[in-house]
Amino acid sequence: MIKPVPLAIAAGVVVVAAAAFFLWPKGESDDKGKGRPPVPVVTVRAETRTIAHDLKVVGSVTSLNSVTLRPQVDGVLTQVLFDEGAFVQKGQLLAVIDDRSLKAALQSAQAQLATNKSRLLVAETDLKRYQSLAEINAIPQQTLDQQKAAVEQAKAAVQMDEAAVENARVQLSFTRITSPVSGRIGIRRVDPGNLVSASSTEGLATVTQINPISVVFSVPQTVQGDLIEGMKRSGGITVKAVDREKGEVLATGRISALDNVVQSGTGTVQIRATFDNAGETLWPGQFVIADISLNESTNALTLPTVAVRPGLEGPFVIKIVADKAQIVPVETAYQNDDYVVVTKGVAAGDEIVTDGHSRLQPDAAVKRVKPGGEDIATKGAAKPAAKAPAQGAK
Repeated sequence: MIKPVPLAIAAGVVVVAAAAFFLWPKGESDDKGKGRPPVPVVTVRAETRTIAHDLKVVGSVTSLNSVTLRPQVDGVLTQVLFDEGAFVQKGQLLAVIDDRSLKAALQSAQAQLATNKSRLLVAETDLKRYQSLAEINAIPQQTLDQQKAAVEQAKAAVQMDEAAVENARVQLSFTRITSPVSGRIGIRRVDPGNLVSASSTEGLATVTQINPISVVFSVPQTVQGDLIEGMKRSGGITVKAVDREKGEVLATGRISALDNVVQSGTGTVQIRATFDNAGETLWPGQFVIADISLNESTNALTLPTVAVRPGLEGPFVIKIVADKAQIVPVETAYQNDDYVVVTKGVAAGDEIVTDGHSRLQPDAAVKRVKPGGEDIATKGAAKPAAKAPAQGAK
């Protein structure tokens, strides 16, 4: 006895059959009978241009010289002679520490030096007299030798006192704190009247050089060779410091130093670029985009980056020939955010799809539209798009 098929299973079979009918690829006879509607696509023409090989990484603005002013002697801070945030010159007097005890120490050292100089003079005078007496054998040779030793001891004492005087002068100079570099001074950390100590780690304030200034960033080790070669060229390697929010170029400088090691954890090399910062557009601690011009491709065949698609067998493009789509494998040499340099597979003037790839199949008919989706009235090959200036193009 044959059992009846449940209604739900029967309905499912019908749905699957209907789906298979509509989704099954149509044969050549169906295409000729009904014809598929053309796929709307946006296209551009392959063209030659000069492309700058740019590398963009995040960098930190770093002062070339940043000095924390710390007292080198103990004493009361009597004067602060700078305005917070002001620009100060190298050698400018910024603060004064009470120097009375150190002046007294200097005077004491000078007095001791004068005493020992007098003793040396007496010893040298006695030596001359003893030498005269020794010539006539009036004194024993031992007495003359002892006097020579006394003169040498007096000279050593004078030398020691001179060193003590110089040390006292140095200690006294520490009571006048001057700026070691030209730059902007920060917020004052100690007020006048406070006792400051040479053992303090906080310091009075920090002077930071603003102009010139540098940006420190890291690049992949794969471009290290290009950097070394570029630094050997006349003019070196240009770097633009770009604002991260607005995209504006804040300053233009050049690479001044490469680190001597590759960071093992990241496989990157640390780089320093130096910038003229007379307008103070760069500020220490600020994060910027470092736009590095490594090299350039001259008269290179280029396509927009979106036109080159990744594939299992390598990159490819979709070329339009006689209003039909053709998949063409390509080889590329360089790529940035905007353009790809194509070395094989495409010729200048070829019409290449930049939008609409997902709906295209080989030999599918196409309909050219503008980027916004509006139909292009003129049938046939699209007019060459106006050349947008390539970033870094010369």
